Amino acid sequence: MEKDFSILPTHLDGDQDMDLYGRDLITTQDWSIDELVATMKLAGKLKEMRKKGKLPPKVLDRKNFFMVFWAPSTRTRGAFEAGMNLLGGHAPYIDVMTTRIGTGEALRDVIQMYDIYGDGIGVRALDEAIDFVYGNGRRIVEEFAKIAKVPVINMACCTYHPTQAIGDIMTLRNKIGRLRGKKYTITWACSSKLRGRGSIQEELLIATRFGMDVVLAYPPGFDIDPNIVEAARRNARDAGGSLEMSHNFKQTLNGANVVFPRSWVTSELSRVGATAFGTDNEITIHDKYRNWKLEKSHVDDLMGKSAVVTHVLPAYRGEEVTDEVIDGPNSVIHEQAEDNFYAKMAVLSLTMSVKAMP
Repeated sequence: MEKDFSILPTHLDGDQDMDLYGRDLITTQDWSIDELVATMKLAGKLKEMRKKGKLPPKVLDRKNFFMVFWAPSTRTRGAFEAGMNLLGGHAPYIDVMTTRIGTGEALRDVIQMYDIYGDGIGVRALDEAIDFVYGNGRRIVEEFAKIAKVPVINMACCTYHPTQAIGDIMTLRNKIGRLRGKKYTITWACSSKLRGRGSIQEELLIATRFGMDVVLAYPPGFDIDPNIVEAARRNARDAGGSLEMSHNFKQTLNGANVVFPRSWVTSELSRVGATAFGTDNEITIHDKYRNWKLEKSHVDDLMGKSAVVTHVLPAYRGEEVTDEVIDGPNSVIHEQAEDNFYAKMAVLSLTMSVKAMP
């Protein structure tokens, strides 16, 4: 396979003003639109290069990206680990259950050690790992960013999932073109599995920044963070888009260019946690809204022409969405997963590589 170093000069096409070296990424709100576009541009080049059978430059040669996982992962771990390998570096996987965290060792001491050992740190803390208590995962990620001198990348917390959102917007730009003015329905969907709302909130933030007309649909009681909603409203005003909240599932699908169906827990469970609120109690509430499921008739009869169905995965088939939809021609879930891989590679490259490239 051929090596090509031309795609990564001084971070992005010689643009000296687009310097993300050493920067944290806790949420996409941290980076400017130009920086997000630059990241997607680089991700696209890495994707094109690999499809042509070329190796990316080893810009992270002998560098270490410590991945500290409170919560399990299928795609995020695989993408970061494989991406670091392709870029010449190493991504040690740290399951906190195998550390002394939680048995008396101070978190700040652990952070300082990984800061010494590594060139970057990724942190993932959400859902069962924090008993669904909203804010606990974000505080862990923020503590890493406060103490560590190396870049800290949020690999998903209770509040945000930035690299997922960058990859998702990359996919939408590829599939539907210009995003401003396109209707994006992010809808709650019924599930017997409990999940937090970090991915939903990050999607809301980045889509409004790109001027989309975003509709967030959910049953009563499933409200998201009001601070996120307010930030998204400001994003929409600044970008010329809009944000609408609705409790009407089918109505929000009308004319949608993009639909993202995914469950998340009630605001009450997010406040007190699953232990206090009760998992069975939460599932009972979810079961009241089993009709909140994306089906083929919705795609064919309600959504816009050439509309796409997205999902960050895992998708709970038969609950959130039918097999016919998730495996159908409107689904872009596998392209999303692929674009997320390259988005993560781009984030690693831009935050951890030196300015002067070979």
